[in-house]
Amino acid sequence: MSKGFFEVPVAINEPVKSYAPGTPEREEVLKTYKELYNSTIDVPLYINGEKVETGNTRTMSPPHDHRHALGTYQLAEKSNIEDAISGALEARKKWSQMPWEHRAAIFLKAAELIQGPYRAKINAATMLAQSKNIYQAEIDSACELIDFLRFNVQYMSEIYTEQPESSSAAWNRVEHRPLEGFIYAITPFNFTAIAGNLPAAPALMGNTVVWKPSDSQVYSAQVIMEVFEEAGVPKGVINMVMGDPVMITDTVLASPDFAGIHFTGSTHVFKDIWAKIGGNIHTYKTYPRIVGETGGKDFILAHPTANAKQVATAISRGAFEFQGQKCSAASRVYVAKSIWNEVKDFLLEDIKSFKMGSPEDMSNFITAVIHEGSFDKLAKYIDQAKNDAEAEIIAGSNYDKSTGYFVEPTVILTTNPKYTTMTTELFGPVVTIYVYEDQNWSETLKLVDDCEYALTGAVLAKDRYAITEATQALQNAAGNFYINDKPTGAVVGQQPFGGARASGTNDKAGSILNLLRWVSPRLIKETFVTPVDYRYPFLGE
Repeated sequence: MSKGFFEVPVAINEPVKSYAPGTPEREEVLKTYKELYNSTIDVPLYINGEKVETGNTRTMSPPHDHRHALGTYQLAEKSNIEDAISGALEARKKWSQMPWEHRAAIFLKAAELIQGPYRAKINAATMLAQSKNIYQAEIDSACELIDFLRFNVQYMSEIYTEQPESSSAAWNRVEHRPLEGFIYAITPFNFTAIAGNLPAAPALMGNTVVWKPSDSQVYSAQVIMEVFEEAGVPKGVINMVMGDPVMITDTVLASPDFAGIHFTGSTHVFKDIWAKIGGNIHTYKTYPRIVGETGGKDFILAHPTANAKQVATAISRGAFEFQGQKCSAASRVYVAKSIWNEVKDFLLEDIKSFKMGSPEDMSNFITAVIHEGSFDKLAKYIDQAKNDAEAEIIAGSNYDKSTGYFVEPTVILTTNPKYTTMTTELFGPVVTIYVYEDQNWSETLKLVDDCEYALTGAVLAKDRYAITEATQALQNAAGNFYINDKPTGAVVGQQPFGGARASGTNDKAGSILNLLRWVSPRLIKETFVTPVDYRYPFLGE
């Protein structure tokens, strides 16, 4: 399938608005935040273009204000999931045959709707649903989601343009078909952009989708569905369902028409899903595509030649932005002894200046963690560190869930590079630091590499030989490797995101590589003058 004379707009990263005091965008998002906070909604299931209510609901509340109800969302029964599958398969008949430029137009329109009339709403919804401060909401639910939609259209056009060689005797062409069946998208709470991209990317390529957003992100997921509907996504192309995750997944994976999964979430859940797919493999019409981004235990490594202030800033931002709940957040740090005291002073100065509270107060850098389960897990590990001889808490350690799930940014200093918080994924504002002897740089590289996860990591140094050594030694330790920067903040089109080991299949969301997973190429060879004699010249007369 060729691009023909159709050209798509060149994708350019969406500029980040400042939301500085006195700016129009600041006033607009605060006004929208208050309007949403003071109203309630009921989020339905979206099945084959219909808004379905089951009568079985669950309440939605802001993590920073958990006594306040934003509304409810509907919970699906097994029959609803079966209806969603049937709707996706029925919609596929027309959607898969729609010319690509019309699918592209729909998602480009979705990007423009978020860029303009929906920007304040989707940002305010993300602030409320996931307790992101305005900057974290802006770079996520507005800019990154816009970038995903625009860049995916550009990547799709590039895929269709790439064609095999032909000759005067035969015309060879590749048709990039959508997968045969439907796609299952499972999305996490921490990024509204991921929630939008995981169903949208396969849909753009002609697939239809059953999408299960995180229970903790349904409020902003509803805004995504509003955008998709207004952009013109036909009924049944993206079906949004909520409810018991095991029931939903088991129902989806039991279908012979299951063709692939687009997943972001925990490692153990993804492994369980993979095992279930393997157990059902004889059921399926085709081998399902399994695409997943999972856990991380992301690192910062500071060489003796690193700039101490830069290291401290990388930790402050890398570990504590969005309360350490990014997949890429720094949670283990290795600092050379010769620069540690200076790094520590800068870091503690930064943390002392942090303000914590509701995202409505835009002077707050830190807000709440996502829910009580996360709060309790973090509190347990912090309390353990208070009592362990090989750990010392040098900042933070307090927590309070009376109003919201607030955990202070906490820094643990350990004498054991294999201490529990150096190896366990915590997903919160807790970072553990190990100080190594300068002469043990090469040995420390081995410590960094010895980890089950391999999502992101950063090395800071002035010495280029040290940077080269680290880049080579840590080749498999991180799918996204940062030099003299924090390990977070991947931008669509600039830093394709994903990791390996227990961190996922490394299919690089935000790149052409991911979209290639949602098509099944068909080669068509057309011969112009068809032979009429089997004999070749070597046979003679």
